[in-house]
Amino acid sequence: MDGRLAPTGPDRGVIRSLSRRSDARGLAQLARHGALLAVTGLCVTLAADSLWLLPAMAVHGLALVFLFAPLHETIHRTAFQSRRANAVLAWLCGLVLLIPPTDFRHFHWAHHRHTQDPARDPELATPKPASRPAYLLHLSGLPFWRDRIVALVRQAGGNAARPYLPAAAGPRAVREARLFLVLYAAAATVAFLAGSTAPLVYWAIPVVLGQPALRAFLLAEHTGCPTVADMTRNTRTTLTTRLARLLGWNMSFHTEHHLHPSVPFHALPKLHGLLARRLGCVAPGYRAAHREIRAGFGGAGIPRS
Repeated sequence: MDGRLAPTGPDRGVIRSLSRRSDARGLAQLARHGALLAVTGLCVTLAADSLWLLPAMAVHGLALVFLFAPLHETIHRTAFQSRRANAVLAWLCGLVLLIPPTDFRHFHWAHHRHTQDPARDPELATPKPASRPAYLLHLSGLPFWRDRIVALVRQAGGNAARPYLPAAAGPRAVREARLFLVLYAAAATVAFLAGSTAPLVYWAIPVVLGQPALRAFLLAEHTGCPTVADMTRNTRTTLTTRLARLLGWNMSFHTEHHLHPSVPFHALPKLHGLLARRLGCVAPGYRAAHREIRAGFGGAGIPRS
């Protein structure tokens, strides 16, 4: 944990029990997310050539961009007991979101080791929004897509140098980026030759429309929390609806996840019950979390103590 502080909490036996991974639980959750994608995709089909098409694509995009949740879970290899199943799902979700899994795995592990450390947390390499215009630009998702495309092209070109990426992982990261671009180009070529707009209607436009919701969800995890080593304070848990927890694979229990990243998504609610009294940064909902974030604009910025 790189010395990151944690409170006295459940003993090792309890954490070991909660950390049991389950192919069945993972497949059930994936089936629910897949069913949602099927329903929203059907809505896009039924809304074709009508004024409902754009709203339908936005809802479908919401289900698509929240594939980031299983991507995150598989990066930790906790979605399934099967290592291969985790790897396959991480690759497929990453392909939808322009996030090659090897690079993201090392990025995310560095984030866990150095959470809210301005010098070493890769999530802080790009400053968090500190004004209302920057906040709105961040929520638009446009900086995310710009950074993703630039990073993907650079990595595919052989530039794999990242502070968080070990040299040994560089060649694999480059190969993944190149394969991603080949698959995107192949899909575009097939669609063009077939005169089909399916990739645009069922993927490209929806993920752009859905990205603001994911940006808002992820921004609540740490923004506005103190830049200190204590993980009960540098990470925010957001209490939200059952539907939001389902869509986000319980990522809203984010402090619990940072304290015990070996605990899979399906056990995080129980872990929250064991740790709730010790958490220092808890929001009663995403509106409240974003009020806290906006309250820091124009002031001292991110608190350090």
